[in-house]
Parts: sequence; structure tokens; C-alpha cells
Amino acid sequence: MPTYNKLVRDRIPEIIAGNGKTCSTRILDESEYRAELRKKLAEELHEYLEAANDTGAMEELADILELLQALTAVHGSNVEQLEAIRANKAEKRGGFKERIFLIDVEDA
Repeated sequence: MPTYNKLVRDRIPEIIAGNGKTCSTRILDESEYRAELRKKLAEELHEYLEAANDTGAMEELADILELLQALTAVHGSNVEQLEAIRANKAEKRGGFKERIFLIDVEDA
């Protein structure tokens, strides 16, 4: 029997049961949940970096987006507020669309 000890999506126990298997779960407290969301984000980022093609990359980005939404709620905010912060930073500092790669900066 494999041991996972990791945060999973809400319907995973139901899916496991639908496959005729049983699993053990528990509900995390707030501090555990926050820590596990961060670990899961790192896991999904690693999977994105290792994706072999655009389809795999998009699957991992969808997982990352789901985690960003959960983390936003953990930090007492919502997706609209997160988007407003993103838009404000983009207005002040720009985005990443122009592909600018900074090599170095000399003191004047």
C-alpha cells in the first residue's frame, strides 16, 4: 500500500473509492494547510518545469492556478484582489511580454 502524506484535490478520496479502493485521510489545521499548499505549489512548479510539451505544461499551469487561488484565500484575499495587485504592478513596472533580459547595470 503506497503512502503519500500530501495535500490532494478535494475529490481524490471519492475517485479512489470509485476505483474500489480505500484510503485514509485527515483534515489539516490552518497552519498545516498553508504549509502543504506551499509544498504542493513547489511540486507543481517542478512538474511544470519538467513538462515535455505544451499540453503537459498547460495541465501543470492549471494546477498552479488552482493552488494560487487557494493560497490567495489563505492569505485573506480573493482572486479579484490578486488580479488588481498584478495589474497595478504591471502598470508600474510592466509585464514580461517584451522578453527583456537584463544583463547588467553600471553605476552612473
